[in-house]
Amino acid sequence: MSTQSAIATAAPPTLSGESKSSALASYADSADLIIASPLVIKARIEGRKKVNVAAAEGGASPISYYLTTARVEALIRGDSGVAPTLTFLVRDVPKGQVRPDYLRKKVTVMLFARPGRKPGEIQLTSRNAIQPWTEDLEQKARSITSELLRADSPPAIIGVGDAFHIAGTIAGESETQIFLKTENGAPVSLSILRRPGEVPHWGVSLGEIVDESAVPPPTDTLLWYRLACALPPKLPSESTRSLPLLDAEAARRDYKLVLESLGSCGRTL
Repeated sequence: MSTQSAIATAAPPTLSGESKSSALASYADSADLIIASPLVIKARIEGRKKVNVAAAEGGASPISYYLTTARVEALIRGDSGVAPTLTFLVRDVPKGQVRPDYLRKKVTVMLFARPGRKPGEIQLTSRNAIQPWTEDLEQKARSITSELLRADSPPAIIGVGDAFHIAGTIAGESETQIFLKTENGAPVSLSILRRPGEVPHWGVSLGEIVDESAVPPPTDTLLWYRLACALPPKLPSESTRSLPLLDAEAARRDYKLVLESLGSCGRTL
């Protein structure tokens, strides 16, 4: 693998500090990276060679990278497989910072990547796309990949559509329905039910029919991630434009209930 070929097929991450545990501190961090990476690989670093690449025009000095070789131990995500040995570029850390283990030792890592231009080459997908292997990270990667590749995988949420609110026949009874916009056009909706003397109940439906028995998604699942990390902090005014004032206020209250139940997305990267 030539240096120029490697440069063309790799967007090297900027790494800092020595880390003995994964920097992917949350479910959302892992999901972001896995969704963006057609290849998720457990591999053992076998060798590295330092190379200098000329900086872009106007740059002060060459940039140092490690042309890294790794032996595949497990392919967790990948449609067409990979070569048993892979090469890729990792950018060196700034001067004065301690190099991570995977730039100094033969250690096992998790790689998040896309195919390179040639067989056996891969391109890391972000600055965090090489992580120290841990059992927890591997299990999380397998779980997210499994959910992501299912035929009924929850779609990416790209916005909020219309909201509707209907008051019940008795005081304190109501139902709010909020339809969501998705990347692939698949229907997703939220329903919030209130009954006198009961704790408000909400759920999410994946399908044309709004399911009154729908429940909230468990935390740290792909559906939870799709909602918690994509829903805006407030119900958009366009979603309630056709509602009377009191119904619009009730819909906003119920939307806030959903957000509070979901909790923070937890994204740190």
